[in-house]
Amino acid sequence: MSVGNQTVVVEFILQDFSDDPQVRALLSVLFLLLYLIALAGNSLIITLITLSPGLHTPMYFFLVNLAILDIICTTTVLPKLLESLLVQVDTISYQGCLTQIFFLIWSLGAELLLLTAMAFDRYVAICQPLRYGTIMSWPVCVMLAVAVWTFSAINSSVHTGLIAKLTFCGPNHIPHFMCEAPSLLLLSCSSTKLNNVMIIIADVYFGVINFFLTLGSYGYIVASILRIRSASGKRRAFSTCSSHLLVVTLYYSTVIYTYFLPGSGSSMENGKVVTVMYTAVSPAVNPLIYTLRNKDVKAALQKLAPASRILRIRSASGKRRAFNTCSSHLLVVSLYYSTVIYTYFLPGSGSSMENGNVVTVLYTAVSPALNPLIYTLRNKDVKAALQKLFPASW
Repeated sequence: MSVGNQTVVVEFILQDFSDDPQVRALLSVLFLLLYLIALAGNSLIITLITLSPGLHTPMYFFLVNLAILDIICTTTVLPKLLESLLVQVDTISYQGCLTQIFFLIWSLGAELLLLTAMAFDRYVAICQPLRYGTIMSWPVCVMLAVAVWTFSAINSSVHTGLIAKLTFCGPNHIPHFMCEAPSLLLLSCSSTKLNNVMIIIADVYFGVINFFLTLGSYGYIVASILRIRSASGKRRAFSTCSSHLLVVTLYYSTVIYTYFLPGSGSSMENGKVVTVMYTAVSPAVNPLIYTLRNKDVKAALQKLAPASRILRIRSASGKRRAFNTCSSHLLVVSLYYSTVIYTYFLPGSGSSMENGNVVTVLYTAVSPALNPLIYTLRNKDVKAALQKLFPASW
């Protein structure tokens, strides 16, 4: 779009990982798996903690917030990346670019603040256990969570607003697979001094200060654990913070490498790999860390999972009775979803109109006809009710 003698940029071109179709296909599968794992894992964490009264503690309250942030972060980046890899649409609109920047800065900044709050929670639990209930009361936890979301949203609004005031009239090729503030500032035709100053301030506050606060909390935690005499006591104390420590290490190592180490941004390929680490790998790995390394979460998962309850029944007759209560519904669900997934989600499933017609008939005609038969023939209560209504026919 031309304004006066200048051409105003209305869209940007993102740099892809590779032009090789085989590499693109491989990366598409990889990123799709990471996205699905991140969505499923973090959704499971949220559902599990919400439905399990035993997990209604400050630590798991913060973990729910972390799971929500991971979903926001990965959803901000990966769908557009998958579109670029699958259908080779490498352009993003000006408004879409600003939207991606806003949610990315918001989620990443909030995650840094939240990790600090979680480190403080572990510090109080280990170093001041008798005062834990008083210090980490529910009003305090809610206030911390609200502050995390609010401050990071304000920070993101400031950065996005300043970028929106810039003029883009020259090159529109972003040397990255997503819109990121530093990359976008390089393309601006107007002065970016204020933007750079605000980025430095945000880096110091969200990055440096929170890093040292988290480091200080774990310094006190380690010192407190070392003063415990028994080996079993040390293991129990360390187990309460090991998952969070692993997540903090994974997250900060990638952020520090990307934004703080000299020369870390000199190679765009290295920058892409590191960005993938904290926008895709980290959100996918976090739920695995917290579930596989946490006895409380695994116990809650076993209690909520119907299949695990059936497997814990010792007698074979008891297992059969328990399975009979849900077998009819399971059969109906399997029949319905298998046809829908085949029709709408499997690649190439719609390539043959004849196959599509057959599958459509299955879930619009055959399935509704079979459902009553499944529920009557496999259900003793329904058959008993039929015998009472029609005694002569039985």
